[in-house]
Amino acid sequence: MNIVSKISHCIECKEHLPFAPRPIFQYSEIAQIIIVGQAPGIKAHQSHLAWNDASGIRLREWLNMSDSTFYNKELISIIPMGFCYPGRGKSGDLPPRPECAKKWHSSLLSNSRPKLQILIGKYAQDYYLQDKKTLTERLKNWQDYLPAYLVLPHPSPRNNIWLKKHAWFEQEALPAMQKVVNKYLK
Repeated sequence: MNIVSKISHCIECKEHLPFAPRPIFQYSEIAQIIIVGQAPGIKAHQSHLAWNDASGIRLREWLNMSDSTFYNKELISIIPMGFCYPGRGKSGDLPPRPECAKKWHSSLLSNSRPKLQILIGKYAQDYYLQDKKTLTERLKNWQDYLPAYLVLPHPSPRNNIWLKKHAWFEQEALPAMQKVVNKYLK
């Protein structure tokens, strides 16, 4: 059984999930870019399509990427920190289940050679960067992580307050980041 089949049939954390396991990801060994996010939301769980919600719309806008490019697995792999919808907590979705990244990420990455990994949000950045910086510090210094990584905040509408307080992100950093992403898609 190949890695995609193994992940698709994973039930390791089923007792911690609100619904039956339904791993949601997109993967190809030849993808130039890997997007590492948190975990699928309820709409992604229901549609079985990654980033199929308001966060996904904003993410594609931030990346200046069409739906057809974003969902082309030969260009973009989408690997969440938690592959299944983790359920709802007091102030939004629960954090991604910790089992997934530990179990699957190294296998996926060892079988591919992406030119860029886009780390979305604190969970992905903490796991891969391990530099003890805050999300804001990382974003202010986003170029320090190139060429291997591009760091982004989570595009959730819940982060609108952060985006308002840090208008420089969308006004200054994001246009430069779009050029980086575009370079890897050519």
